[in-house]
Amino acid sequence: MKYGARNKIKAKVESIKSDEIMSLVKYRVDGPVEMGSVLTTESVKDLNLAPGDEVLLVIKAIHVLPVKP
Repeated sequence: MKYGARNKIKAKVESIKSDEIMSLVKYRVDGPVEMGSVLTTESVKDLNLAPGDEVLLVIKAIHVLPVKP
């Protein structure tokens, strides 16, 4: 899969809060910080995201795109 964003951060999924339409996914990255992204619940299911998963966060402008290796 190709994407135009160049900023990539390795992260681990900390938690997922979902409702019928949208999900909030929180990530643990190096350092004492947490990042989060809001995406459709359908995307969370398609990516098969779960707490503990290692992902690559692809950041473009204000968007954080989780990419599961």
